[in-house]
Amino acid sequence: MKMHFCIPVSQQRPDALGGRYVLYSVYLDGYLFCRVRYSQLHRWNEQLRRIFGNSLPPFPPKYYLAMTASMADERRDQLEQYLQKVTMDPNMLRSDVFIDFLKLVQLDTFSITIKTAALDIFLPDGRNIQIEILTSDTAERVLEVVSHKIGMCQELLGYFGLFLIRFRKEGKLSVMKKLADFELPYVSLRSAGMENCKVGLRKWYMDPSLDSMLMDCTAAVDLIHMQALQDIEQEWAKPTQAQRQKLEALQKEDNQTKFLELSQEVRHYGYLQLDPCTCDYPEPGCGAVLSVGNDEISCCITLPDNQTQETIFQMSRVKCWKVTFLGTLLDMDGPQRTLNQNLELRFQYSEDSRWQWFVIYTKQAFLLSSCLKKMISEKTVKLAAENPEMQIEVPEQGKSKKCHIQQSQKDSSRFPPRKSKIEIAKANCVFGTIKEEDL
Repeated sequence: MKMHFCIPVSQQRPDALGGRYVLYSVYLDGYLFCRVRYSQLHRWNEQLRRIFGNSLPPFPPKYYLAMTASMADERRDQLEQYLQKVTMDPNMLRSDVFIDFLKLVQLDTFSITIKTAALDIFLPDGRNIQIEILTSDTAERVLEVVSHKIGMCQELLGYFGLFLIRFRKEGKLSVMKKLADFELPYVSLRSAGMENCKVGLRKWYMDPSLDSMLMDCTAAVDLIHMQALQDIEQEWAKPTQAQRQKLEALQKEDNQTKFLELSQEVRHYGYLQLDPCTCDYPEPGCGAVLSVGNDEISCCITLPDNQTQETIFQMSRVKCWKVTFLGTLLDMDGPQRTLNQNLELRFQYSEDSRWQWFVIYTKQAFLLSSCLKKMISEKTVKLAAENPEMQIEVPEQGKSKKCHIQQSQKDSSRFPPRKSKIEIAKANCVFGTIKEEDL
């Protein structure tokens, strides 16, 4: 599946010889990832092509004469599509040429030198683990260091991830984004431009039953137990009064295994809850709180008369979705380094034997999209285990997957400048009767 790369804007800059060059602002999951020149990307593509040959997507050609505005927009669109497509190949994602280049441009963009640094990793129980890293260490490497420090089995790393987490008033927290394996946590934390933000360690799977895969590792059980307690405290997981009493008794007995077994029965256990947002269902402007997990999007909707309505959208009935940026970008050199101010995620859903569009307006639209993709990939793995004849290649947990289920895939994302509505992410591949297509 495609990563949420986009290049919504580019800028002309003077060079040392009196000429001008174009600098592209590359965003990942709605946050500024790097600023890069065409020549840098061109050299990177040549290096990748020497290794991967024709499996690479086409790269925008060089122009030897001055570009017109339309040519410049076309190149920006093509570079964006190139980044989206090149990250679909799991072998490329793990190659040194791919990772080393992205490390370099992240450091250069934010003027951070390679040095030894201390990084605090936030655990779900409120503690911080301080580790010594290099500023150039990727999220994958940092996760390995953290897991070694807490004694977690290395083969279980794919079930966990590093996240940017923001702490708000009254102890509430918001998960802002999942860090990609090739992102640099030290750089991402400093470039996010958010107060009270930390790098946090959380489990990264949406199917609560996958807890069973971790029960033989004491450190992993400790982590998911911490997160279960945190989710209940944050009111993301919603036990009944009877369940709460039983959980409290098990907590006093320090029986983590039984605690987690009972947690499986708790409403929204293992779900990720987003910040309050708005939606257009059942009518425009309704407030909503979304909880995502276990193959569903659960919405607690506040109606205009202040009554609440619970609505559940099953992933098996979602055909496709897209994320759209609404509005215009401000000065890219200033504090605005995120696209999260005005985002919407709309999805097509089968209800009453017809397809309908539902729209959610949330600054966490990219995170929501990542959760939807995660649920799909987990379902694909489960289908592969149940139906070997489907010929689905299933790498280790947490890595990218190649799916040979019949599907349609088209890429035509465009980011024209100075338009009020910029489409960022196209539909994503879904299992079963769901297909990937343009919206």
